[in-house]
Amino acid sequence: MLKFIIDTQLPPILADFLKQNGFDAIHTTFFTDGHLLQDKEIIEIALTESRIIITKDNDFIDNFLLKGAPPKVLLLALGNIKNKDLLRIFDIYMQTINLLLQDKASLVILQPGNIISYE
Repeated sequence: MLKFIIDTQLPPILADFLKQNGFDAIHTTFFTDGHLLQDKEIIEIALTESRIIITKDNDFIDNFLLKGAPPKVLLLALGNIKNKDLLRIFDIYMQTINLLLQDKASLVILQPGNIISYE
């Protein structure tokens, strides 16, 4: 089962959605002062707990390019969208995302109508 940590700028409802669909997911706001967690702290949690970071923040891509995986990253390059649209997109693409991340992908970028994965 994939385990996720969801970055601060994404809605906590995404963690609820993932849990309802059988994944282990926590939002950064679960942690004390979680909305203030720095990227390096989120990376440390992801490494310690073997979690995949779900984010809109390109800084995690920079870390990935400099240091590689772990942690794995799912970057949402979807722009500003409503929560219901975000959940609809996850509903459509989650099976593919799951397969990619369970296989060899260490970085998955979800764009409108497109998924890109990197090992």
